[in-house]
Amino acid sequence: MEVFRGHAYVPSWQGSAVAIGNFDGVHLGHRALVTRTCALAGALGGGVLPVVLTFDPHPSALLAPHVAPSMLTSIARRCELLGEAGAAAVVVEPFTRELAGYTPTAFIDDVLLGALRARAIVVGYDFSYGQGRSGTIEALAAHGRRAGVEVVVVPPVEVDGEAVSSTRVRARLRAGELPAAARLLGHRYDLDGVVVHGAKRGRTIGIPTANIKPDTDLVLASGIYACTLAVEGGAPLAAVASLGTNPTFVDQGGLVLEVYVLDWPFGAEEIYDRRVRTTFVERLRGESKFDSVDALLVQIRQDIEQARRVLGG
Repeated sequence: MEVFRGHAYVPSWQGSAVAIGNFDGVHLGHRALVTRTCALAGALGGGVLPVVLTFDPHPSALLAPHVAPSMLTSIARRCELLGEAGAAAVVVEPFTRELAGYTPTAFIDDVLLGALRARAIVVGYDFSYGQGRSGTIEALAAHGRRAGVEVVVVPPVEVDGEAVSSTRVRARLRAGELPAAARLLGHRYDLDGVVVHGAKRGRTIGIPTANIKPDTDLVLASGIYACTLAVEGGAPLAAVASLGTNPTFVDQGGLVLEVYVLDWPFGAEEIYDRRVRTTFVERLRGESKFDSVDALLVQIRQDIEQARRVLGG
């Protein structure tokens, strides 16, 4: 799969079927759009590519930052997930005030038909586009008919009786409801980041942890999680994650993600500055403040044993 930073850098394709959206989290609803796009590209044949057009930053971050949502995935992870869903190329369009000022007609003609050579366009049921989001699905369909381009509107995907959305995924994660979030996403929630130097308190109590600087927002409820940690694409290792402010040691500290690998491979090298992926499996408990380090250690050992059971030994 190829990634292009903007429609101006796309090569001269023979044609494309294009799915449009923000695709934050790449949940089951997003995957339905990509699946339909792949099917259309295959039916059209003749070298037509299944392409995803997404935006960075999220339009709200520019136009209404006070209500902009926290992102579930970094743009790199979003592209990776879209590739896994079947996209042959992802166009990450920088969302600028210039782009926000495009009329609906100009957006379709210049970006989709001109640069991307779209022969089919796939959107979700709640899609809008162009200046002030004035472009409607009906207007898009009419534009497509005039241009000889098929426009497909994908209905909502429902799970547990509700339409799947990034907003609902965030709500489940903020409530610590990982299985419910995974059902909406179609995969377990994960977070990429880089291992950085922390306070190193874990070493002093015999529980060394990797302090992780995440690539994107922390949308999870604070607490202790059974998880896995994969170092730079390596095999996932059983682990326990602590997401919180370390209240036993610090008053009013910032939110920190620390991961303790249960059985670190013998002789493994230090992992500072290396990229890691934390995949969250189950929330074990909320964050607590303990009266002593000894009391904290007792609880940590219980957390480790519980994580072993959750992760299958």
